[in-house]
Amino acid sequence: MAIEDGVWIMRGLDRNDPYRIRTWQELINWINEVGFLPLFANGVTGFSAEEHVSPDYWWTGIKEEDPWEWREIIAAGHQVAYGKFFDQKAGFISLEWLPFFVNYRRDGYDFDSRYEDGLANRREKKIMDILTGRDEDGDVTFPDDQILSTELKKKAGFGKGGDKNYPGIVTGLQMQTYLVITDFHKRVNKRGEEYGMPVSVMLPPEAVWGYEKVTAAYDESPAESYDRIVCRIRDNFPGANDADIIKMIGKRP
Repeated sequence: MAIEDGVWIMRGLDRNDPYRIRTWQELINWINEVGFLPLFANGVTGFSAEEHVSPDYWWTGIKEEDPWEWREIIAAGHQVAYGKFFDQKAGFISLEWLPFFVNYRRDGYDFDSRYEDGLANRREKKIMDILTGRDEDGDVTFPDDQILSTELKKKAGFGKGGDKNYPGIVTGLQMQTYLVITDFHKRVNKRGEEYGMPVSVMLPPEAVWGYEKVTAAYDESPAESYDRIVCRIRDNFPGANDADIIKMIGKRP
């Protein structure tokens, strides 16, 4: 996605191109093949969902055809992880590669340990405390009901008269892989009627796929996980340069 002469231009393939991704199932298959994938085009040519679908179908509202609708279906299906993982923008990570992103982005810290060491701030903790808890045995628990992002913002004390920069805080937690987007729902008014645009639901990835699976790469250094990720990009997109990779993935720890 780019701006040309003040107009948004979507990149992609011709609708008749035999290599065009045509369904959300095909997109999941390709995510699993490459390992991880931003939603929109970026400095690494080919490294996006946008460049492999047709620009004709964005924002049509037709779930079977619209890649913007696909992201909601994919997020809710939990076959891959969805969230703001790439340069604070949306993308997908396969379950095979999620542990390596978790290990690198968290720098080996679970959130509680990060906070105790002074590496997470109070606003981040307020959000994480709503989405995680402890039972009588001290084991981590997660909410039984889905909490819309708009409701999470209120519960955590953001907004008028409260803390600021809720979007930036939750984006940062996604970039660090402490949160993923697990679903989308419309808000409901007092009459029980849905309204507005769908709103995201976020949870720690451990709530979806379990602690052991999510942290399976904790036995290697964050730098080793980073190197795996970069090598994967170079294997799949050999034209990528260092600056563009760092912009999308981050710097080596």
